[in-house]
Amino acid sequence: MLRKSIVLLFLFVPFSFSLNAQEEDKGFELSKNLEIFSSVYKNLHLNYVDEINPGDLMKTAIDAMLAKLDPYTNFIPEANLEDAKLQLMGQYGGIGAVIHEKDGKVYISEPYQNLPADKAGFKAGDIILEVNGQVAKDRTSDEIKEFLRGQAGSEIKLKVLREGKEIEKTFRREEITIDNVPYYGIIRNEIGYIKLNEFTNGAANNVLNAFKELKKQNSDLKGLILDLRGNGGGLLTDAVSIVNMFVEKGQNIVSTKGKIVERNQTFKTNYNPIDLNIPIVILIDNLSASASEIVAGSLQDLDRAVIMGQRTFGKGLVQNIIPLTYNAQMKVTVSKYYIPSGRCIQAIDYSHRDEFGRALNVPDSLKVAFKTKGGRVVYDGFGIEPDVSIEPEYASPIIISIITKFLAFDFATEFVKQNPTIPSPKDFKITDEIYNQFTSFVKDKDYSYSTITERMLAELEDMAKKEKYSQEIENTIEYLKKKIEEDKNNDLIKFKDDIKEILLSEIVVRYHYQKGRIEALLNLDKDVAKAIELLSNSKEYNKILGK
Repeated sequence: MLRKSIVLLFLFVPFSFSLNAQEEDKGFELSKNLEIFSSVYKNLHLNYVDEINPGDLMKTAIDAMLAKLDPYTNFIPEANLEDAKLQLMGQYGGIGAVIHEKDGKVYISEPYQNLPADKAGFKAGDIILEVNGQVAKDRTSDEIKEFLRGQAGSEIKLKVLREGKEIEKTFRREEITIDNVPYYGIIRNEIGYIKLNEFTNGAANNVLNAFKELKKQNSDLKGLILDLRGNGGGLLTDAVSIVNMFVEKGQNIVSTKGKIVERNQTFKTNYNPIDLNIPIVILIDNLSASASEIVAGSLQDLDRAVIMGQRTFGKGLVQNIIPLTYNAQMKVTVSKYYIPSGRCIQAIDYSHRDEFGRALNVPDSLKVAFKTKGGRVVYDGFGIEPDVSIEPEYASPIIISIITKFLAFDFATEFVKQNPTIPSPKDFKITDEIYNQFTSFVKDKDYSYSTITERMLAELEDMAKKEKYSQEIENTIEYLKKKIEEDKNNDLIKFKDDIKEILLSEIVVRYHYQKGRIEALLNLDKDVAKAIELLSNSKEYNKILGK
């Protein structure tokens, strides 16, 4: 026994020396490269032919260094702290309005209900002329956004143009908190619906309060739809708390594992659930990421909800905010997270890149099968795969043109002038009369666009010229061009229902704000309709979960 111990000791001692030597080598490399960088930076400042901005140069160097890692590891200078605060906490100091830029002018797109811009009487469609004396003309929307933001309680003077008249008002900025649960309600067949936009501070409490209110409105609630489509994530702890509403206390929900073993954590449900029995459908899409994937993935692993929609983004990385000197910060990826089955849903391997420097997806050969609590097979490495897949709907070129050229927005501005009120969001409809008004409105507007077919035909024409086949097929190409153009002229008819949906969204938000917009569009939402259908069929619901 003693001999074995001595042998093990001699085996261990060289290993210890090896580890120490490796650490010393790493420390030397770090010191050497910091010294080289400092020398380059100093000599540029002293010797470069033109004047350089040391702050800009350093920011460029830091950003380039971090770009070699993953897109979530970022340097945040003091000037960008408000943006970082908005992303993390859903808060910023400002007037509470969305703005956009068009034709060299910046417009108010949407004032949020009961926030400073709204309370001061500003409206969607107002053209911003000045902010605190700073002229808005020829400035970008990002520049104007910086003027609008500021310390809560500080005074701001805003001048806008509305219907040819200049309007100027002085009011105060407030601490703006973006509502992470913009809508909840009971929809068809006694099904509850909660829309969660992001996992900012307080998200779990807001979902909890929404669910309690739904139960209060209807104690015999038959099911719940939690809508996480487009939700890019946020705070991990809020994700765990939301799961905790529907699963037993003491259940492992997510574990984080990184380089520093002592910082690895396992997050469990730590209080009694609200409802262990209500059937749940989680709606997801390819923009659902991070904390959204923790909620969807853990409820899938625990066979507690049916996941419906499209495969999620696949972000299984955890970031911490690290304070730096001079009020700067750094957001650093410190670990990966693993949900109850043991799988990590990270889809992109940032440690391996192709010859162009692009990060690679985790290959199928390295994807591993795991099992849910009830024995269903699930996989790691590519986001959360839904239990019920729904084919995504893609916007047609005419829809993209109408949105990006703000034609629906401009029409809504004119519509409001002629219509002081409209019915409730549930009752308001885009009638054929309103639609005809829109088609007349856009007759003299530019909503030109090219289709994929046109682009492919142009490539064919170009290739035919290079290969000297143009004479033989010139007439055919011209014929096809003419037919495509004729077909495009009918797009306002062909895509009438889709365009009506865009108009409904733009008009309702003017009268009933964000909540009204969501409520109005729910009736047209095919994914929600499919979720209601499943929750109304307990046999099919249980079959999917293997019960």
